[in-house]
Amino acid sequence: MSVIDRAREVIRTEIVGLEYMATQLGQSFEVAIEAILNTKGRTIICGMGKSGIIGKKIAASFASTGTAGFFMHPGEAFHGDLGMVKSEDVFIAISNSGETDEVLKLLPFLRDNGNFIISMTGRPDSTLAKAAHCNLDISVPQEACPLQLAPTASTTATLAMGDALTICLMEERNFKPENFARFHPGGSLGRRLLGKVRDEMVSVGLPIVEPGASFKDVINVISSGQLGLAVIIDTPEMAIITDGDLRRAMESSGKDVFDLNAMDVATFNPVSTSSEASIQSAYNLMDEKKVNALLVTESDKLVGFLKK
Repeated sequence: MSVIDRAREVIRTEIVGLEYMATQLGQSFEVAIEAILNTKGRTIICGMGKSGIIGKKIAASFASTGTAGFFMHPGEAFHGDLGMVKSEDVFIAISNSGETDEVLKLLPFLRDNGNFIISMTGRPDSTLAKAAHCNLDISVPQEACPLQLAPTASTTATLAMGDALTICLMEERNFKPENFARFHPGGSLGRRLLGKVRDEMVSVGLPIVEPGASFKDVINVISSGQLGLAVIIDTPEMAIITDGDLRRAMESSGKDVFDLNAMDVATFNPVSTSSEASIQSAYNLMDEKKVNALLVTESDKLVGFLKK
């Protein structure tokens, strides 16, 4: 078997595992969702080895989508970190076998502490599954590993179960893009939704021309400004001159184009926005008006430019 054929077989095996897991979803999933939604505490996720790695991803997805929580390593938990667990917290314990010793050692504390326990196991009859208030079945028909030793399809199933929890919780909380942006201020979505036009507009060295400026002077100002436009402000109505205005003037006037001045080629009452508007609303306005630059004004005075 070629490596490509082997790779395809691995992927197909994992797909089969996911399809099987989807058929096993039932009331316990709904119970888990309700427990997480209704808790006044956090959702703590715990797992050892590969399960722990997947658990960290699930915890990160929860945290960024409105479900407060964190990952706890079972070894560290058993040696003091259990002090961070409050009685109102929901505890998700991940173990494919359901018999991971480091996880099972935490059960007496969690029961005594009054925590709601959700297990994610591949064996509903395991010690962990039986000790939990509800078990999420992550069993798969077989691993993609030919030796049936390395966690492969089972870890993919665990990851998918975590994603299912994440998305369902998002929808139940009516989690919106602006909420997501608050937790991702460094990303492009966060920048657009949380950032203001004033944060990204060009406000220094604005390309301004006089109403009677020659066509050649207009070209020079647009070129030096490096914004692809120039603006005329000393008129009753603000006006803008873009690269497109210059091209259209050249097409219509031919060799006489250099007899024109700024007012002859300008577009009056250009699209503008406020410096306090969000970046996203400004971009939406650009899309609506089919322009790639906006004048930024305050009290009818030019304070900057914003370009996509």
